[in-house]
Amino acid sequence: MYELIVDAIAWGGYFGIFLLMAIENIFPPIPSEVIMGIGGVLVARGEMDFWWLIAIGTAGATAGNYFWYWIGDKWGYQRLEPLVEKHGRWITLDFEDIERAARFFRKHGQWVVFLLRFSPFLRTIVSLPAGLAHMSLWKFLAYTFAGAAIWNVLLVEGGRRLAPLIAQYEEYASWAIIALCVILLASYIYRVVTWKPRHERED
Repeated sequence: MYELIVDAIAWGGYFGIFLLMAIENIFPPIPSEVIMGIGGVLVARGEMDFWWLIAIGTAGATAGNYFWYWIGDKWGYQRLEPLVEKHGRWITLDFEDIERAARFFRKHGQWVVFLLRFSPFLRTIVSLPAGLAHMSLWKFLAYTFAGAAIWNVLLVEGGRRLAPLIAQYEEYASWAIIALCVILLASYIYRVVTWKPRHERED
């Protein structure tokens, strides 16, 4: 199974890496830790170039984050609020959560866009308040790309260094990857099923 996952990512090549990283930052089906980590394994095998992988993976992450920035910037509070109130269950957020994130963004400054790229849980959602605050597009893209690039270097280098160990314990690596994806999916489904709007939680 592990070889199947590696071969699938290798078959997709750099375009596949770009697409997976973009989708992961819009709706995370496979965590970037797996995508870029396996990319590091392919670097160790000589099937991908380290710096091309970093550049393409980071470009994909930036494109995915731009999606949320664009929604915040173009839709604004008035158009976004009814949408979130109606479909908030699918992102397990209500509009008060988004307003709180926007206040956090305004309080701590635009550098949080860079710093939160190292947070597994907040690196994508920060793009929405950045858009709502109409942060400069080029500054947003620069901070996002720089933060994502550093994070991806760590992931790819980790995968490259661990490649011999992973190959030695291939069966365990397969189950670890599958378990991680299942846990993330199950966690999302649980949040969707059990989520309640704030006004119901406070009753």
